[in-house]
Amino acid sequence: MSQPDHFATATELLRTLDAGEAKSVDLVEMHIERIELLDADLNAIAISTFDRARDAARAADDARAAGERSRLLGLPMTLKESTQVAGLPQSAGMPPFAQHTPATDGLVARRVFAAGACLLGKTNIPFALADWQADSTIYGRTNNPWDLDRSPGGSTGGGGAALAAGMTPLEIGSDIGGSIRVPAAYCGVFGHRPTETAVPRSGSFPMADLDNPGSIMGVQGPMARSAFDLELLFDVVAGPVAIEDRAWLLEIPPARHDRLADFRVAIMPPTPLATPSSAMRGAVDELAGFLSDRGTSVAEAMPDLDHEAYFHDYLTTLMLITTQGMSRDQREESAAAQSASGDPADLARARGMTLSATEFLALLNRRERARLKWAEFFESWDVVVCPTTLDSAFPHTQGKFEERTVDVDGEPVPYGSLVVYPMWAIFTGQPATAFPAGVDRRGLPLGLQAIGPYLEDRTTMRFAQLLEQEWHDFQAPPAYS
Repeated sequence: MSQPDHFATATELLRTLDAGEAKSVDLVEMHIERIELLDADLNAIAISTFDRARDAARAADDARAAGERSRLLGLPMTLKESTQVAGLPQSAGMPPFAQHTPATDGLVARRVFAAGACLLGKTNIPFALADWQADSTIYGRTNNPWDLDRSPGGSTGGGGAALAAGMTPLEIGSDIGGSIRVPAAYCGVFGHRPTETAVPRSGSFPMADLDNPGSIMGVQGPMARSAFDLELLFDVVAGPVAIEDRAWLLEIPPARHDRLADFRVAIMPPTPLATPSSAMRGAVDELAGFLSDRGTSVAEAMPDLDHEAYFHDYLTTLMLITTQGMSRDQREESAAAQSASGDPADLARARGMTLSATEFLALLNRRERARLKWAEFFESWDVVVCPTTLDSAFPHTQGKFEERTVDVDGEPVPYGSLVVYPMWAIFTGQPATAFPAGVDRRGLPLGLQAIGPYLEDRTTMRFAQLLEQEWHDFQAPPAYS
């Protein structure tokens, strides 16, 4: 095999290392050179750790020479800025935390480093991880390699841009509002939001670095240029949290099927909450036709859920979870950045949102009832396919969150509506895999997602792997190919 290039998948790069056709130091230098060449325009890498990566690569090459092996041994990669790594800034884009440097690695970072990865750096994010852009008051704005005037998505926008431009083969992101899947869609790569309890939630935010933080809905998960790489990295980071690992083991079942023809695919029907663009609807229709031609069982279907109530409960939970521990000023700013409807009245309620213990327990019970409906639904279906978000990447935007709009087929749509399709998997903790779905008439990537049964992450990832092989795979942005 010839020397790999910067668009090789993580699986391919590991194969060259295993075969002795490349050394880790060569792969690390190749990616460092790529970052130095391109990142002035993209600003995807918020914190570079090149010397650390070189040291890790030399150690990995020595380990391989001694016959040692581990899942990521010698592979360069990046982590989201908000990931807890000893000695490196972890601000989540919030100026009060700009100098926050944890003394220890979070569990996800520990697992990645124990598997032998070489950290190239940490990728850019927005304030409080609360935007579908990566526009940081600390690190500046990240641009989309498909169009520098557009957002790469958020909040793992730096990671999405770095993957699409060939600056890293793997990234760990986090997702409580689409922050893995939206950047994957906007940048034309793959992303997996794990089942809520499959990957430790600790170490993903500077105020949530407890071993097992009291939180729900938020997850950490992999992004890559291949759905096969998603599973590779998922297997490294998945597992019980600290303390519980004394007794519990996580055994994610195999994918339900290994051929597209055997999948039972539900297409999410239209929702009154938001209407995706004609291009996005066309991508869903194209996929449905493609699957039908291959004998796949395809039909419109959805669990019996009250859309408005489900959305309201998601928003309420989001506000309660993401503003805990913040000062009043931080809570105000975060609420503005996370108002899921864009409605000023909803924003005002979000800023002052409090629930009694009884009300909060009732909310959790409604969540559990919704989880049961999803479980019953997946007795008859294997995955639900829907848009990842409303359209392809939008132009960079500023201003008050609740006053922003995005253009969808020539019509202004409240900015907060971008969360409608991501939130279906989030509220009840379902796994969801985002995958490329071609490009629109402007040449921008479109992205769809497959939502699957709780703790059956391999089913959605396998579905995306088959589509990668038979439908659309990663395509490099023309200016960066």
